[in-house]
Amino acid sequence: MYLDMADEVLFDFLHMEMVSHVYKEQRSSKGELDSKDRAVCVSILEGMGFRVGQGLIERMTRDSPSFKDELDMMKFICKDFWTQVFRKQIDNLRTNHQGTYVLQDNKFVLLTQLSSGKQYLEEAPKYLAYSCGLVRGALSNLGLESVVTAEVSLMPSCKFQVVIQKL
Repeated sequence: MYLDMADEVLFDFLHMEMVSHVYKEQRSSKGELDSKDRAVCVSILEGMGFRVGQGLIERMTRDSPSFKDELDMMKFICKDFWTQVFRKQIDNLRTNHQGTYVLQDNKFVLLTQLSSGKQYLEEAPKYLAYSCGLVRGALSNLGLESVVTAEVSLMPSCKFQVVIQKL
């Protein structure tokens, strides 16, 4: 148990440092960041998460039977994948059965260090980009191309919206 807690703290610090580094690098070349610069930072973090998500899901599903459908894959993401990465399951999964899924995490671990309430609400998106990439990368390796976005209205609660791209 103690080792698990240490792993969590290390992951939190690594994530905060990745975000800080990406934004610092962008700022050092420009001075002040505008919305385009922030979008570049979010894209870099999302890409990092994408590659990690692909690798994680590959290892996790190596010895698993194949999934029967899209919903089955999303349930795996919400239970097994989320638990592997964030040490808890998604609190709620909703779908319109047309390729859109909403994953609700009422106490998202990467936001709990920031604050509760609305004080740092405008800072939240940069701390969610990596996680959106993780989910998109995992789904990509399962054969589902998707767009993953995150929304925060009251921290540390977070909703991830996954829209499966029909090819």
